[in-house]
Amino acid sequence: MVVKKDTVTPTHPHIEGCTNLECLNLMKSLQSRGYVRITFSWQHNYCYLTPEGIEYLRGYLALPAEIVPATHKKAATRPEGREREEDKFGGEGKPAFRGGDREYRSREGGFGRGGGN
Repeated sequence: MVVKKDTVTPTHPHIEGCTNLECLNLMKSLQSRGYVRITFSWQHNYCYLTPEGIEYLRGYLALPAEIVPATHKKAATRPEGREREEDKFGGEGKPAFRGGDREYRSREGGFGRGGGN
C-alpha cells in the first residue's frame, strides 16, 4: 500500500470511504505490532506486509492457506529476451565490460574524471 503524507486530503485516492490519515494510522499501528514494514521516500509511505502480517490477516479474514499475496507467487517461467547469467560476467566472476575499462577511465578518452579537453 502507498500512503501519501497528506493529512488534509478528505479521501484516499484508491480506497473509498477512507482518508489518508486513517490509512497512515492503520499502517503505523500494524507496524508497531510487526505486521507491516514502512519505508518513507519522497513524501510517500510504502507499506509492505511481513510474513507475520500475512498470517495475522489470514486468521483475521478467515482465509485458507492457499491464498497468498500476488507478490509472493512464484513466476512460472522467465520472460524471453533476458540476458543469461553467463553473459553478464567475464572470467573470474568480474563484470564483462564492453570496450575496455581502461579506455573509459583514461584522461585522454574524454570520459571520466578530468577528461573532455
